[in-house]
Amino acid sequence: MTAAQKTRAGAPAAGRGSAPPPEPGAGRPGTGRRRRATALTPWLFLAAPLTLLVMFTYLPVADMIGYSFTDWDGVSPTRSYVGGENYTDLVTRPARFEVFLVSGFYLVASVVQIALALYFATVLSFNTRFRNLFKGLLFFPYLINGVAVGFVFLYFFQPDGTLDTLLRMVGVDGEHLWLGDADLANPSLAGVSVWRFMGLNMVLFLGAIQSIPPHLYEAAQLDGANRWQQFRHIIAPSIKPIISLSFVLAVSGSLAVFEIPYIMTGGANGTETFVIQTVKLAFQFDKVGLASASAVVLLVLILLITWVQRRLIPEERVELS
Repeated sequence: MTAAQKTRAGAPAAGRGSAPPPEPGAGRPGTGRRRRATALTPWLFLAAPLTLLVMFTYLPVADMIGYSFTDWDGVSPTRSYVGGENYTDLVTRPARFEVFLVSGFYLVASVVQIALALYFATVLSFNTRFRNLFKGLLFFPYLINGVAVGFVFLYFFQPDGTLDTLLRMVGVDGEHLWLGDADLANPSLAGVSVWRFMGLNMVLFLGAIQSIPPHLYEAAQLDGANRWQQFRHIIAPSIKPIISLSFVLAVSGSLAVFEIPYIMTGGANGTETFVIQTVKLAFQFDKVGLASASAVVLLVLILLITWVQRRLIPEERVELS
């Protein structure tokens, strides 16, 4: 066989050998169906929570916005469109916004609450005796129903009640109108919120602190750093995003306080908050349209304040190494 014949004979073999291998699964029946099923699987898991979110959050908010442009009393089957009259009524009556001054007490209480939660989280993150017991005791108030908390502290703040008895044991005599005196009512109610919600912040801080690598503490101890220096240079910078989030939640929560003051005082003696005022407009004065406009204003205000906070305190990514 000549060289040319050998070349022609080997050419088809070379061509067959250089052909790309078929893709895995190419041409198999059902491959495309399995890929589509894989892509749809996450959405099947999300279907239930998304449905509940839309049904119980977004649709009610949309209805509330619609009611805010009507004069509906909450009972009548008909309601008339009044445009922006409800919003004009709110804006032209500054007294309706004076209740936000009460939120200042809860804002101060939130700062105290965050400071205490940060302190206990830091202490319990180290090797402390009975630390699991203390974690449970401090977190337990958050698990109690808010209505139960309100009724318990009604007895606690009664004249000549539990608090007065405890004060008498340390030499402070006399009966105090903790919920009847306008000067004492708001600080007393704010103190209840500190007791109830401090455990939640403590758990958030504790989880963030426990994510810090242990070798950072070991290096600090070798350098002679005490507990305060470890907190200042290791813990605080590492959990800064969680602290920022806590302040955002504190501000929005102080504007939307409702449960504790409504149960304990009903908004009397200068303890009425913006939410209590809104509830009274809807269910005592049958002004559901005006109450809806008030709720929309509160929602927009909280979103705006949250946005401003996030702009002033941008989210930072902390690298732990």
